[in-house]
Amino acid sequence: MSEIDYEKLAEIELQKDEAEDTQSEQEETFMSPPVEDPELNINHPYYDVARHGIIQLAGDDNSGRKVITFSCCRMPPSHQLNHTRLLEYLKYTLDQYVENDYTVVYFHYGLKSLNKPSLKWLQTAYKEFDRKYKKNLKALYVVHPTNFIKILWNIFKPLISHKFGKKITYLNYLSDLREHLKYDQLNIPQEVIRHDENLRRKQKGKLPPVVKVPPPRPPLPTQQFGVSLQYIKDKNKGELIPPVMKETVSYLKRKGLQVEGLFRRSASIQTIKDVQKLYNQGKLSSYFCEFQPLLTFECYDHILGITSVESSLRVTRCKQIIQGLPEHNYVVLKYLICFLHMVSQESIYNRMTASSLACVFGLNLIWPSKGTASLSALVPLNLFTELLIDFYMNIFNSRTVPGEILP
Repeated sequence: MSEIDYEKLAEIELQKDEAEDTQSEQEETFMSPPVEDPELNINHPYYDVARHGIIQLAGDDNSGRKVITFSCCRMPPSHQLNHTRLLEYLKYTLDQYVENDYTVVYFHYGLKSLNKPSLKWLQTAYKEFDRKYKKNLKALYVVHPTNFIKILWNIFKPLISHKFGKKITYLNYLSDLREHLKYDQLNIPQEVIRHDENLRRKQKGKLPPVVKVPPPRPPLPTQQFGVSLQYIKDKNKGELIPPVMKETVSYLKRKGLQVEGLFRRSASIQTIKDVQKLYNQGKLSSYFCEFQPLLTFECYDHILGITSVESSLRVTRCKQIIQGLPEHNYVVLKYLICFLHMVSQESIYNRMTASSLACVFGLNLIWPSKGTASLSALVPLNLFTELLIDFYMNIFNSRTVPGEILP
């Protein structure tokens, strides 16, 4: 079958998908206004595309890797969206993560004849995502796949390597994502949620019964993950630095400061779970994501404003924000940043500059009280973290807390 026949067949399958949707669902998909990001500035280089919310940052997966979502239902009709710009914006977004492991979730529902990119565009997109992008992409989850996806697979199969193909996982229901990701961090479009509910209603009686989740157990006395800093302090004779943090930093100081790519690669999910279990039982970068942000929710908006501060005054502003932290948070943050400053000083060997470290740690130190940080928040959050690392001595030199220690 020729390439153009495949394209016609794909178009037929899309029309079948549309026929299965109700008229109200179709109208809602294309008549709803763009999902505006309140933190998105009109001066953003890709504001024309970003304002639709098609591509978003969505927290971490179960291995601590950053998650990027692509929502087809947020794509306006093709005459209202420059697909070349869409591709450029997708690359612009991924460029912030390709140095580290990352995950992509593709919500297929909402791709229609009116908004679908051309087959030529899809081929161009795949070719432009060279090894730089594919190497550290650890998983691509395709949610609610249809026959259209199967046809695309036949078209692209000769181009897709076996290694890349193994990274693709097809998920029929949103609940399947819970096995792989921190589901509550995903900003899933309401249209997708309603579609999932419709699919489940159609399959009612065919799905396995829902298993009731038992109530959470109280934390162990030696618990390190999923508890507050105060809890750890109380259970460790008043020591301010959590044992897991102190032991990890101590080991990396001895063994890892000159290891190339330190902090860039994520461990396997099972390894992370095993280590957490051992620590929690008292037998032994995702640590900070287990409870309240170290920089506290109250600092979030202040940190976002760092880019509007004159360059020569930014270090002073960072210092002001840090001085307002609760004592315990300040001590732990100072300990961590001191170590990251050491790491950055060895960047000639480990290739981890303050900027690289900020990309890894920024979103683990601060996030909004509701939902996850948006893509437009990445620049100020990473800049703030980079300034902390680069100007550690200046920012942390005026506040000393009794009992604090440094790496």
